[in-house]
Amino acid sequence: MDNHRIIVGVEGSGYAREALIWAIKEAEIRKSLIEVVTVYSPTYAPASPDLGYVPLDSYDLLTEIENMQSDVIESALAASNNPDVEIRRTLLKGRAADMLLKVAKGADLLVVGNRGRGGFSGLRLGSVSQSISHHSPCPLVIVRTGLNEDPNSSDE
Repeated sequence: MDNHRIIVGVEGSGYAREALIWAIKEAEIRKSLIEVVTVYSPTYAPASPDLGYVPLDSYDLLTEIENMQSDVIESALAASNNPDVEIRRTLLKGRAADMLLKVAKGADLLVVGNRGRGGFSGLRLGSVSQSISHHSPCPLVIVRTGLNEDPNSSDE
């Protein structure tokens, strides 16, 4: 089943959850594995006057990211009536667009929400869907939803 993969970018927003729900339904039809990918930026802390800043990936940060990813997966599975779909969980450090494009090589689909509103600093996808739309190594699905977490923004 590993030769049929659907990659889903998840950063904690309702948009990402809706994208994962869509991907779960698609994976049932295609008999595909879903790889849920969460990308985070390292946190930098001052080390010393000579060294400047060094990456600090605290255990708490990674635990929180893993918990967020698990919560989104469990919620999406429940909303999809808990189908028998294999889900692989991946956490990567770096820029969301770059990492998603890298992981999507050889995949059947890359799925993201149309917007990102991460609850963790450094996890916001922002315009990732726009960035990856020009360079995706596989078919890209951008799941649009009726969600409107920012009443001051207008959807086109």
